[in-house]
Amino acid sequence: MAKLSEKIGYALGDAAAGGITWKVMSIVFPFFFTNVFGLSLADTAALMLIARMFDVVTDPIMGSLADRTQSRWGTYRPWLIIGAIPFGLIFAMLLYTPELGPVGKRVWAYTLYLLMMAVYTAVNVPYGSLLGVMTEDDNEKNQFSSFRMVGAYAMGFVTLLSFPYIQKAIGGTEQHQYAVIGAVFGGLAAVMTLACGLLTRERVKMVRAEKFSFKQFGDLFKNKPWLILTSIGICTNFFNGFRYAVAAYIFQYCMEGDITVSGLIINYTVFMAFGEVTCMVFGGLSPKFTEWMGSKRKAFMVSAIICLVLSVAFFFIPMDKSSIWLMVALVVLTSVGVGLYSPLLWSMYADVADYATETFGTSSTGLIFSSGTMAQKFGGAVSGSLIALLLGLAGATMVADAMGNESIDPASVTESVKTMIWAIFSLFPAVIALVMCGLVYIFPIKK
Repeated sequence: MAKLSEKIGYALGDAAAGGITWKVMSIVFPFFFTNVFGLSLADTAALMLIARMFDVVTDPIMGSLADRTQSRWGTYRPWLIIGAIPFGLIFAMLLYTPELGPVGKRVWAYTLYLLMMAVYTAVNVPYGSLLGVMTEDDNEKNQFSSFRMVGAYAMGFVTLLSFPYIQKAIGGTEQHQYAVIGAVFGGLAAVMTLACGLLTRERVKMVRAEKFSFKQFGDLFKNKPWLILTSIGICTNFFNGFRYAVAAYIFQYCMEGDITVSGLIINYTVFMAFGEVTCMVFGGLSPKFTEWMGSKRKAFMVSAIICLVLSVAFFFIPMDKSSIWLMVALVVLTSVGVGLYSPLLWSMYADVADYATETFGTSSTGLIFSSGTMAQKFGGAVSGSLIALLLGLAGATMVADAMGNESIDPASVTESVKTMIWAIFSLFPAVIALVMCGLVYIFPIKK
């Protein structure tokens, strides 16, 4: 039986990756690159798409490499211990805006973004794989997965809620504000990742495939539960990715700026923070909810239906500052569904890893969990790049300032652009939730 300190240690890993770095990359980066750093909509879209093609190669290779690692710290933990400092440092550098021309900025952004994806893979794939080797008990796996989600959403809440207040305290230009925030949160992410590696333990003896073989990759495509679950994982991250990445545009263009209510500054990060705290609470309740529903599959289905119905409802909210609390209420209620299904996804990956070992004879835990990380990055970044493309199709154009930095031209934000922003936050995710329901229905492992 694992100690509470180990469960907290495991939670710190996703507090760093999911609660800080990925949350900022999903919610802040699309807006940061187009409105602060100075990339065009086309450059931002291309950057995120190129990074996804990069991940298609690096994630499964990392999973296979992690499975073969042997050290005094174990198989997966050394990657967290050694990768912690590069993880935080590169993240901090990504939020720094260098004094370079347009070409230099493109080179900086592309190079560091690809490096960030590589180091994120090197840390997060082994982190996810840890769940498969810390315990053999299915209920304890659910508990570890629940702690993971609570850690991610609790830290996500802190990160997003504090963002505008930290900006205000720092002062100066937006570029300076984002650079300091990058350094602060990058340092926190590094410390938390290192703590996770040091506090966790690997107990399950793996059946290793000592030699590299492409057979393992071939076996994945014979693994029906893996194919379906990976598709579900991509959908969950498209669902979140659309909402996170377009939230800044809702406040910038649909709400016409931040909203202050009784001294509380509600900007796009605070707006999404309400959802984060809800996800934290219901992520913690997910194991009990699953017991009540009788299976992970049924619990996931109900959670996805909640997300579907409430996402459609959001589209019909009036696009006005006076509707802010109704908007917050629907974000909170939608996050009930997200909070309930998020821990289930990782617990189901552990089930798929067990199925693969039983069916094909060797452990491919790291390889299988790498698909979860790949789905996360693919869904988050591709949705971000699609937003840039969709806003362009709706009529948004770029304008350059005296220094050559580009941002969206406010004059080009017509009613059609605003409607597109609103639909990306509501109707697009609703369609994704519908697809999720269909995929969960045919998922064959019925634990």
